Amino acid sequence: MSSRTEKICQHICASTSDSSFSATKMAYPITATCIVGVNGKPCGGGSDAGNQCGGEVKFEQTSADLCTITWDLKNCGAPGPHGFHIHEKADFSNGCMSAGPHYNPFEKKHGGAEDEERHVGDMGNITVDAEGNSKGSFVNTLIKLEGEYTVVGRSVMVHADPDDCGKGDHSEPGVNGKTSHTTGNAGARIACGEIMLA
Repeated sequence: MSSRTEKICQHICASTSDSSFSATKMAYPITATCIVGVNGKPCGGGSDAGNQCGGEVKFEQTSADLCTITWDLKNCGAPGPHGFHIHEKADFSNGCMSAGPHYNPFEKKHGGAEDEERHVGDMGNITVDAEGNSKGSFVNTLIKLEGEYTVVGRSVMVHADPDDCGKGDHSEPGVNGKTSHTTGNAGARIACGEIMLA
């Protein structure tokens, strides 16, 4: 059995509530990766009206409460902050639009990556440089790669606009620019991909 297959089997066992599997735990660190691209696919040669945003996001869970997220993304558009989230599904049948809302199993309001009131999928903003690229990392206390609330099999999303971290206009929920408590008014979805165990 390959090491990847063993990890998937361990992940399934750790995620079930059946007492016969309760003793099975994944050993730390647990790692996962996500290749993001236009419409959920790595972009080779351009598509989506010239949008070529893409790259890799890595996850490393080192304990029950800590996960490090590292990213290296290119062609992300305008310099400055861009919303960066985990979405509920890795369904790209209608491009990044079919990936659903932010992953929010505890039904919280949208917030910043360090706010107490936030979605599990709220990772705040990445900072894009003058060449359209972004590299960085941070440690998160809600994102898990194991158990009932794992993000494995969900999607990473890069957005066109800054995330206001739940502190902006929420006067018309569902309308970008006026839906701060759900999306952070982060705008269009410019790249996405599925999170998979490494």
